[in-house]
Amino acid sequence: MREHAPPVTRAWVLHPDIKSDPARRDAQMALEEAVSLAHALPGLEVVGSQIVPLRDPNPGALFGSGKIEELRAKLEAEDIDLVLVDGPVTPVQQRNLERDWKVKLLDRTGLILEIFSDRAATREGVLQVEMAHLSYQRTRLVRAWTHLERQRGGLGFVGGPGETQIEADRRAIDEQLVRLRRQLDKVVKTRELHRKARAKVPYPIVALVGYTNAGKSTLFNRLTGAEVMAKDMLFATLDPTMRAVRLPTGADVILSDTVGFISDLPTELVAAFRATLEEVLAADVVVHVRDISHPETEEQAEDVRGILDSLGVGEETAQIELWNKLDRLGPEELETVRIRAARNPDVFVTSALTGEGLDDFLEAVTEALGAERVEEDLVLGFAEGKRRAWLFEKGLVEDERQEEDGFHLRVLWSALDKARFETLG
Repeated sequence: MREHAPPVTRAWVLHPDIKSDPARRDAQMALEEAVSLAHALPGLEVVGSQIVPLRDPNPGALFGSGKIEELRAKLEAEDIDLVLVDGPVTPVQQRNLERDWKVKLLDRTGLILEIFSDRAATREGVLQVEMAHLSYQRTRLVRAWTHLERQRGGLGFVGGPGETQIEADRRAIDEQLVRLRRQLDKVVKTRELHRKARAKVPYPIVALVGYTNAGKSTLFNRLTGAEVMAKDMLFATLDPTMRAVRLPTGADVILSDTVGFISDLPTELVAAFRATLEEVLAADVVVHVRDISHPETEEQAEDVRGILDSLGVGEETAQIELWNKLDRLGPEELETVRIRAARNPDVFVTSALTGEGLDDFLEAVTEALGAERVEEDLVLGFAEGKRRAWLFEKGLVEDERQEEDGFHLRVLWSALDKARFETLG
C-alpha cells in the first residue's frame, strides 16, 4: 500500500512595519528572518510573504478594515491555512482576524513556541517548552463568553455565580505550571550533579554561543565529528550537546553547542530556557560565533552580548569571537573582514563549512585556557592513587620513579591543569 504523505499547511507570512514603533527594524530583513522561522517548522509550506506598512496598530484587529479585506481576498485566493504575523498580536486581535479571514493565526511568540516544541529533545528541554507554552496560553485566555452556561461550580444560591470557564482554565494552567516546575527542579538538580561529576574529571568547557543560524552546529560537527542536526534553518539546536575535543596541544576539552539567540525572544522563553543557557556559566571559554556574511551581523552580535550580560557571564570568563561563513563573502568583502578582524586579538575568521581558519581558532582556545605548559616535579604518597591516575589519564606525566616516600613524577602541565589537579581529593 502507498503511504499517504503528511498534510502540508499552506502559510502566509506578514510583517507589520509599524512606523510609530521606536524599536522598528529594517522591514525587509525582519520579513526574511520571519520566513526563515516559518521554514524551521516542519509541515509548513510558505506560499507567500509581504510587508504591511502601518502607522499605528489597530487595537481591535491590528490592521485597518480596508487592509483586512484586501488580505482576506488574497488569503482566500491562495487557499491559505495559516497566517504568521511577525510581531505581537493580542488575544482580541487574534480572535478577530481569525474570524474575518477564517484561518488559523500565530504571532511571532506562538511560532517560536511551536518550533521549540518540535525541536526540544532532552527531558529538560521538553519541560521548559511545556512551561513556556502554558505561560503563553494563560495570557491568551479571552473573555469571549459571559452567559451562564460558560460557568462551572456553584449553583448560584450557595456562593454566587460560580467559577467561569476562563477562571477554571487559568487555575488548571497554574496547577500544571506548579507540577512542571517541580519536575524541572528535579531535572536541573540531576544536571547539576552531572556538572559536578564533570568538574571532577575534570575537562575545561568551551561553550559555543551565537545568534541562531550563525553556524554553531556545523562548527560543532566539524570539530567533534558528532552528527548534531545542522541545517540552514533557525533554531536547529535547542538542547546543549556536549562532546570531547582534543586541542592541538593534546589537551581534551568539552565543547558545548547551545540554543541560538534571537532578537525579541519571547519573555516566556527567556525565563524557560535560562537553565539551558546556564551551561554557558560553567564554561571556561565562551566562543561567540557570528555569521559575518549577514547584513545585520552587528545587530545580531549586540543581541547575543545583551543575553550573555543578562545571564551573568562576566569579564572573568574568557571570550573569543569567531566570524564564520567566510565562504559566503566576495573577494572585496573578505579582504575588509580580514582587516577588521586583524585589529582585535580576540577575533578569528573562519568557515565551519570548509574548515578554513579553524587551526588558528583552536590555538586561541588553547591559549585562553592558559595552556602554556611548564615542567614541574611532584611527590605523591602511596595513598594518592586517584590523583596519580588522573595525571596519567590526562597525559601529563613525563617521567615517574618510585621511592620509599611515594611516587616522584615529572609533569608537563598548564596553569589550568594544575588548578584542577589541586581540587582533587
